Amino acid sequence: MTQITLHNTRTRRKEPLEPIDPNNVRMYVCGPTVYDRAHLGNARPAVVFDVLYRLLAHVYGAGHVTYVRNITDVEDKIIDRAAERGIGIDDLTRTTTDWYHQDMAALGIDYAGDPQFHEPHATDYIPQMVEMIATLVDRGHAYAAEGHVLFSVESYDKYGALSGRSVEDMIAGARVEVAPYKRNPMDFVLWKPSSEDEPGWDSPWGRGRPGWHIECSAMSHALLGDSFDIHGGGIDLQFPHHENEIAQSCCAHPEGGFANIWLHNEMLQVEGKKMSKSLGNFFTVRDLLDQGVPGEVIRFVFLQTHYRKPMDWTEEKAKAAEATLRKWRGMVDGVEPGAVPEAVVAVLADDLNTAGAIAELHRLASNGEAPALKAGARLLGLLGDAIGDWARVGADLSGWAERLASVRAAAMETKDFTEVDRLKAALIDAGVEVRMSKAGVELVPGPGFDPAKLEGVE
Repeated sequence: MTQITLHNTRTRRKEPLEPIDPNNVRMYVCGPTVYDRAHLGNARPAVVFDVLYRLLAHVYGAGHVTYVRNITDVEDKIIDRAAERGIGIDDLTRTTTDWYHQDMAALGIDYAGDPQFHEPHATDYIPQMVEMIATLVDRGHAYAAEGHVLFSVESYDKYGALSGRSVEDMIAGARVEVAPYKRNPMDFVLWKPSSEDEPGWDSPWGRGRPGWHIECSAMSHALLGDSFDIHGGGIDLQFPHHENEIAQSCCAHPEGGFANIWLHNEMLQVEGKKMSKSLGNFFTVRDLLDQGVPGEVIRFVFLQTHYRKPMDWTEEKAKAAEATLRKWRGMVDGVEPGAVPEAVVAVLADDLNTAGAIAELHRLASNGEAPALKAGARLLGLLGDAIGDWARVGADLSGWAERLASVRAAAMETKDFTEVDRLKAALIDAGVEVRMSKAGVELVPGPGFDPAKLEGVE
């Protein structure tokens, strides 16, 4: 069996994955807070951990891996957005969760019908959260104050181990919510009171709702137990979210070890800069899809960078990825995939080195090893049938190329290029790159290719 090694954020070194139960390798990944469309940064962990899930299933067997990725459907951002729109949070989160599923499916992440994948919604686990909070209070790790329940950071002497910072450093570097009822500025909310116009549930501390951190601790325990193998998410969640999860879970269930290996993917940039609305470089996944960038291209660009390195999204990378995928799809069209190449598995098993795996796919393509290329790519979630529709439309351009070549040949005789210019303009407007030379006419669909624009062109 292939040995998988992963960089453990907690120990700051690469370690062999040694499952607690090889017949049930368990992974929890923090999912989206569904108040709006998923932006490009939200998509990176979804792709990263989808590849890890595929690798685990390949190595241990599809029926021997349990993957849990939650949906946060009660949180202050959700409450605020629902109030802005004048709708209930249930109406908002149903819509935004559907959006998330659609956008992720476009990237090749679709777990519909997969019995090994679980997607708990926070609002379905309120009783488990209340029970865990009560346990923490009973054990002296939490206290009630003015309708709130707060975790006492001082009660857990390992607090800060994941992020490698002392409590004093964290106070200095964090935007800590100042509240008179806190015993320590770093104490964080487990339960908060809800007003009449806010969603709330009954509890021993009055009507209220859970804090964000307790949600993941309760859901992971309910579905994976007090010890499991891998916990993942973006590096932005390392502190305070994951640090707080560890404190809550280890204090509520000291008999367990919570997560053995912690994986964090780095952040995403756009054209070398941090993605932000103020810079005008903020994109949702849907923005790119609507601009004609195929989901498979987005996925490919993500996988070209190791998950532990910052990833820079550029238009140039997207164009190059599309060209590569079109070439590879042409090579493997009609070819039955072979066995997944051991070289691809070995590179991926070394701390999920997707960039190295892409390099190996390039080598297979150069050698003309189509069956191996197809199998290796599919382990990465590429060259699958479900996300390949975008590439098939390119074949429709062959007739246009012949037509333009014919019109161009006639124009060379008459010196009247009016019709050539008209057809060329229509093709360019539809997102087609037109290349004309002595060798002939070549039409290349670009990232924004829209075949519908050519339907009415005579």
